[in-house]
Amino acid sequence: MTFMSNLGIRAYAGASDRDRLLEIWLTASQVGHPFLGEADLSAQMQLVRDTYLPQAENWVAVVEGQPAGFIGLLDSFIGGLFIDPAFHGCGIGKSLVLHAAQLKGALDVEVYADNRDACVFYRRIGFAETARHARDDEGRPLAIVRMHRP
Repeated sequence: MTFMSNLGIRAYAGASDRDRLLEIWLTASQVGHPFLGEADLSAQMQLVRDTYLPQAENWVAVVEGQPAGFIGLLDSFIGGLFIDPAFHGCGIGKSLVLHAAQLKGALDVEVYADNRDACVFYRRIGFAETARHARDDEGRPLAIVRMHRP
């Protein structure tokens, strides 16, 4: 698929967006993070709902009036970028990252090394690896790649 000309980006609307963004988060996480398993994803979904969505600066990609993806920023750190798998490859992720870069300048992100598609995506849009950790934030033996885009 190619970039969608009817794509819009708007600020997160809170409770009215929450359920759809959680659905996007879950389906995108099942595709990108199958190594986590359903129990870990369920626990993380509660964190996304109760902590990350309320605390992050979230921007929502909208296609034909419906959320299709979102990016969560913690200052200039990308806390999460999730696109509905039905829209993968359409340019939505790139558009959200470029929107964030326009707002914040240089950006940082951490991704699971096993999420090869995400690593390739970020490299393709100008990120370079700056560090690697053998364990994720929960202490699991899952390598994390830290990347920076000037």
